[in-house]
Amino acid sequence: MRNWLVAVMMALVGPALAQTATPGTVLDAAVEQVIRPGMAAFETSAEGLETAVGALCTTPSTQTLAAAQDSFAQAAVAYGQIEFIRIGPLMDDNRVDRLLFFPDRKGIGLRQVQAILAEQDASAIDPATIASKSIAIQGFGSLEFVLYGTGFEDLATDAGAFRCQYGAAIAGNIAAIAGELVAGWNAPDGVAEHLMRPAAEYADYRTPVEALEELVGLVSHGIEATRDTRIKPFIASDGAAAKPKQALFWRSGLTMAMVGANIEGMRKLIEMSGVAREVEEKDKALDNSIAFEFSNAERALALITLPVEQAVADPKQTQALNYLVLVTGSLQALVGEQLSLALGLSVGFSSLDGD
Repeated sequence: MRNWLVAVMMALVGPALAQTATPGTVLDAAVEQVIRPGMAAFETSAEGLETAVGALCTTPSTQTLAAAQDSFAQAAVAYGQIEFIRIGPLMDDNRVDRLLFFPDRKGIGLRQVQAILAEQDASAIDPATIASKSIAIQGFGSLEFVLYGTGFEDLATDAGAFRCQYGAAIAGNIAAIAGELVAGWNAPDGVAEHLMRPAAEYADYRTPVEALEELVGLVSHGIEATRDTRIKPFIASDGAAAKPKQALFWRSGLTMAMVGANIEGMRKLIEMSGVAREVEEKDKALDNSIAFEFSNAERALALITLPVEQAVADPKQTQALNYLVLVTGSLQALVGEQLSLALGLSVGFSSLDGD
């Protein structure tokens, strides 16, 4: 198998990559050490969220409400670490948007959730039908409003019964999708097998080169998406004032925790797959450079301790936010341009470009 892989690489991309890369090892590690464990961790936390919201509905109190909110944070962060893996199961059946409809620049989801709560729409609390309803009302964004939005205090009393039932339906839907992701990544002859063992007859990954391009592209485009949809929209720039209420999860105070989860998931994929180490001697410094910039991003995140509406008004934390924009730009260039070039790959267009 190893000899076959090397022969394919030599034929397809020339001697530079063929002499150094071991794509089978990299791809195996990416799937077995990062992607599958990440999906499993998300499923576990999603099941915990479903249980916690169910307990809140059965026994409403300040304690069970706090437990449900804690479980929401754990599940959201677990999803944040795999959110960038936008291939295969996550992209099937609109799962990526059903889990988190964001950005929602027109406030579609908020209006629909508020209408459900105001009208007490019984179809929204039926676990059998919620998955077929609007993608904007069945994921983390909607559940955040249920648990943290206007009127959430009612959840601690019997007055919040309908609101809690709606939250329980969302939590059950999230857990069901998480289970589908795990099943998809463990399916025989599924995306995992194709990614680890590319073959000419596959429509998705015909060669190790295509599989490596997917791997590197996931990180490059994921960093771009984190910067451009999770940080830049709410910070002040070009004379425009900060808009903290455009930040993801501003109600729950999980904005930066989600950014941190995104970055941590991508750091794990680069580090644990070893893809940045499979380069020629002249490019060996890339691995350390990428690791250094990930560390810089983590240090910047550690400085942002206030809720976003306060952080954007604090000079030191605003500086950290601006630095985070810079360092994610550097990371994108290192991974999407320099690492791609060193490996002889073409990462392709960003998913944000519409191409």
